Amino acid sequence: MNFKPILLTAGVLFSASFYSQKMTYPKALKGNQTDTYFGTAVADPFRDLENDSQPTKKWVDEEVAFSQNYLSKIPFREKIKNQLRDIWNYEKISAPSNEGDFTYYNKNDGLQAQSVIYRTNNKTKTTEVFLDPNKFSEKGTTSLSQLSFNKKGNLAAYSISEGGSDWNKIIIIDAITKKQIDDTLTDVKFSGISWQGDEGFYYSSYDKPKEGTVLSGMTDKHKVYFHKLGTKQSSDQLIFGGDKTPRRYIGANVSEDQRYLIISAANTTSGNELYIKDLKNGGDFIQINKGFDISAGIVDTEGDNLFIFTDKDAPNMRLVKTSIKNPSPENWIDVIPQTENVLGISTGGGYFFATYMVDAIDQVKQYDKTGKLVRDIVLPGKGNISGFGGKEDEKELYFSFTNYITPGTTYKFNADTGKSEVYQKPKVKFNPEDYISEQVFYTSKDGTKIPMMINYKKGIKLDSKNPTILYSYGGFNISLQPSFSVVNAIWMENGGVYAVPNIRGGGEYGKKWHDAGTKMQKKNVFEDFIAAGEYLQNKKYTSKEYMALSGRSNGGLLVGATMTMRPDLARVAFPGVGVLDMLRYNKFTAGAGWSYDYGTAEDNKEMFDYLKSYSPVHNVKAGTCYPSTMIITSDHDDRVVPAHSFKFGAELQEKQACKNPILLRIEKNAGHGAGRSTEQVIGENADLISFALFEMGIKL
Repeated sequence: MNFKPILLTAGVLFSASFYSQKMTYPKALKGNQTDTYFGTAVADPFRDLENDSQPTKKWVDEEVAFSQNYLSKIPFREKIKNQLRDIWNYEKISAPSNEGDFTYYNKNDGLQAQSVIYRTNNKTKTTEVFLDPNKFSEKGTTSLSQLSFNKKGNLAAYSISEGGSDWNKIIIIDAITKKQIDDTLTDVKFSGISWQGDEGFYYSSYDKPKEGTVLSGMTDKHKVYFHKLGTKQSSDQLIFGGDKTPRRYIGANVSEDQRYLIISAANTTSGNELYIKDLKNGGDFIQINKGFDISAGIVDTEGDNLFIFTDKDAPNMRLVKTSIKNPSPENWIDVIPQTENVLGISTGGGYFFATYMVDAIDQVKQYDKTGKLVRDIVLPGKGNISGFGGKEDEKELYFSFTNYITPGTTYKFNADTGKSEVYQKPKVKFNPEDYISEQVFYTSKDGTKIPMMINYKKGIKLDSKNPTILYSYGGFNISLQPSFSVVNAIWMENGGVYAVPNIRGGGEYGKKWHDAGTKMQKKNVFEDFIAAGEYLQNKKYTSKEYMALSGRSNGGLLVGATMTMRPDLARVAFPGVGVLDMLRYNKFTAGAGWSYDYGTAEDNKEMFDYLKSYSPVHNVKAGTCYPSTMIITSDHDDRVVPAHSFKFGAELQEKQACKNPILLRIEKNAGHGAGRSTEQVIGENADLISFALFEMGIKL
């Protein structure tokens, strides 16, 4: 890097003297709402914060002003922001993809709000801008969600998100001329775009909630439609879902050979039904598996043969083959069987690429369509691999490699020869040789061994005084694998330790690992996180006074639950866009779909009691000193509605028993996280790093 670290000494706790008296926070409207669950009355005094009322809007504006006033007085806030801008300012280019006569790729010159899509004509070799999302809105807060081409590559449809909302619009263009050729589709949510020939495409949506509740109203019955080009959206044909087959999440996909329409339907985020229709030979949908006890997806087709990736009888996943003539599970035959390590599958060049996760680190093997091993693929190092996807006839594929101290590098791979070469190496102002990324295993409360990656700059002393961010997720079968971040680079460059435990609830060790952190076992997740913090403190990487807890979404719940269970564990807490009211999370948008992981307060008294025992909103206790906390949310978050953060913040501000500040950082024109402008991301992370170091008492 071309700057000097700004952190020179530690140990002088000066943030408390910044405000010598307990803070006076904005006052949220307080009511007397009480709900009764199985005979137990539960007070919900800040219920009004769930509504987009005038008192709520006034309180939000006051909270924004309060937080910005506090953050503006951190003496090194602008220096941190400048460091982030400096390291962020490098060219970022994606792997290319071929569509028709063109090769497409994304590029960001450095600090552009959104990446631009370019294309190169394969015949003339000329390059031009295809889509520039920076022109979608004045401040770069309208983002490109996805882009889909028909098989010929002459037609395209792309979806956009405005202000970070999950509600999208779809715009249809002639891919050759780039001109819009049809009406814009509106009110589209949680949708793919899958073309059928030149006729049109399949997409998914819900009935839009009534006016005033668009960002919070429940979205329950998903529907798949077919949009025929040249017709009005109002006449789009309902293909699946709605009242006839009510499901909460439905996706549609046309196979690469254009023969099959494949439907995946689910009511929660775990387990799905699989349906298929033969578009070539006609007929109705065939249901491949019934119920939601397994997860299954068709990853490839070959004539009558269907290749299905599934956890049926395989908690670590397997690839099976069956026939359209009789595709039910009893006829599935292993192509790539389950092993002791979790399997991921991609297809390209006529091959299968099996990515095995070994203690959160990837290994890759290449197989032919019969399941015969072609080769073990030599990787650049130990880390996270993505890619190897492509069309059946493409022999040049691409993959990316990264870990916590290696910026993501793209490689070109020849599927027939197995040879790879660097395609794109980012010019980041960061030298991996100056850093250490080590994996350790620690023991959780119940004796379970948990892996954790600890990352830091060489030369730090284990003197318990290193500022440390402990980050994790712990849910929804999502695996946290090593990945480079320029934000973490700045943190480590300035003397920080970044630690990521692979706690239960994730997918690092398959379905059993996931299930061990769900419903009545959810507290395993929090205990794993607490044990990670204790390990770092016992080994003197850090101490309570220099530790920050961080997580987003389900990870926001992780932080909220941990800081209310163990307010003495850390100095700072960052619950980001978190699920924090565990008794009412299922009342908003698609929250009811998270019940596989959480259960609901309506299930039974035992489940209600368990949820209430850790629900962050319901476990803030007066007279307790909580960590310095910056709650992060956005006004357009319609995934985890900001009411979770508002209510948790109001409870903490009212009951905080010490001078540690409780801030709500509320981003305007942003959603759950995806699609934010570069400046929004830099601004949030500058505040996060600055607040953490300031509250830890790091002195310049």
